[in-house]
Amino acid sequence: MTSDATLTEESPAEAAKRAARIGDEHGVLTSEQVTEFIVDRLGSVDVDGKSVCIVVPDGTRTCPMPLLLRAVHRALHGRVSRMTTLIALGTHQAMSEEALAAHLGYEVGALEDTYPGMTVANHEWWDPSTFADLGTIPASRLAELSEGRLTMDVPVHLNKAVVEHDIALVVGPVLPHEVVGMSGGNKYFFPGVAGQDIIDVSHWIGALITSVEIIGTTAVTPVRALINEGAALVPAEKLAFCVVGEAGTLDLHSISFGDTVASWASASEVSAATHVHHLDEPVSRVISVIPEMYDDIWTGAKGFYKLEPVVADGGEVILYAPHITEISTSHPEILEIGYHCRDYFVKQWDKFKHIHWGTLAHSTHLRGAGTYDAETGEERLRVKVTLATRIPEEKCHQANLGYVDPDSIDLAAEEADDESFVVPNAGEVLFRLR
Repeated sequence: MTSDATLTEESPAEAAKRAARIGDEHGVLTSEQVTEFIVDRLGSVDVDGKSVCIVVPDGTRTCPMPLLLRAVHRALHGRVSRMTTLIALGTHQAMSEEALAAHLGYEVGALEDTYPGMTVANHEWWDPSTFADLGTIPASRLAELSEGRLTMDVPVHLNKAVVEHDIALVVGPVLPHEVVGMSGGNKYFFPGVAGQDIIDVSHWIGALITSVEIIGTTAVTPVRALINEGAALVPAEKLAFCVVGEAGTLDLHSISFGDTVASWASASEVSAATHVHHLDEPVSRVISVIPEMYDDIWTGAKGFYKLEPVVADGGEVILYAPHITEISTSHPEILEIGYHCRDYFVKQWDKFKHIHWGTLAHSTHLRGAGTYDAETGEERLRVKVTLATRIPEEKCHQANLGYVDPDSIDLAAEEADDESFVVPNAGEVLFRLR
């Protein structure tokens, strides 16, 4: 395998050439093709007698996880000494046994029947005892990686399960992402199963750049560079199956295999062609229909991130999600600060520096572009963000967001209205202006 030091010097296009891939943006693969590719690829890897940690997304990412995991298990079972599937929660809510069973494709209480010899665990980001200390990225290096935006030592903590296995195998989709540019690859380690420090730093760098600037970028962004730097400290051999799904379905356009850099770069090429849609003109009113896999605004905010680039100045994005009742159960501190533009925090840093930077970043990402005048205290926001959820009106206003009764919205009428742009299954496809 190529060293991480070499990988960081490659362009994504160069890295992509090192990956094996089937499929492209023009069609979808059969389940037989996917299974055969996974089994063949892993058949050529030296895993015999080794332990493997399979790192997969939680339920907030769309992909045929049972199909993928069954093929991986088939290729590894009987060859490896130990097999653990670790759910990359980031800082999302833990998945229940019922949710895990549905997500991974086994009957509740019968994991061993479907996946003999495999254990499954949530990433317990709230428990410091679950982390291994991989060292520190020094301040001078962070200044380089962040292009001068931040200078501080960054402790690198990672879930022990990854460190305590010989091979870390990432299995998951690549999509446009508001913090890093394109998700997937080493992002499943950082922030997927990482400690708070590097999560906060990576997300705040992304917020300083701004979501609208970074989202959908296939280049190695400063955030991706930091993630790759952290991944270079992971002692396990790092491999990945990076998939690109057909939007709105569980079918796959492609699947790439290689180290976590090459496979990500290969999949990013396809994702950029399938998950970025272009409009000729800006729209003034968006109804972003949030799917039920997002169960709070912390995750459902992706329905704004992916639409912000096409909204006209003074326009509005309505997040339509009648199933959502909370802004965030895991991060209630968001109500303490509300949703504001980047400069609102940057120009009042002493007031907000104690808040987790990941929370500040989420705030800026959902509120979008704007300005803040520290002398007058006036915040001007480019677009309106309105919640059509079961979150009470007073709580929406407390969070500095608009409110509309979801029962007052007729989606069929909105779709027929030339003034509204209705986006079903929002959150994974990025919209841009030509």
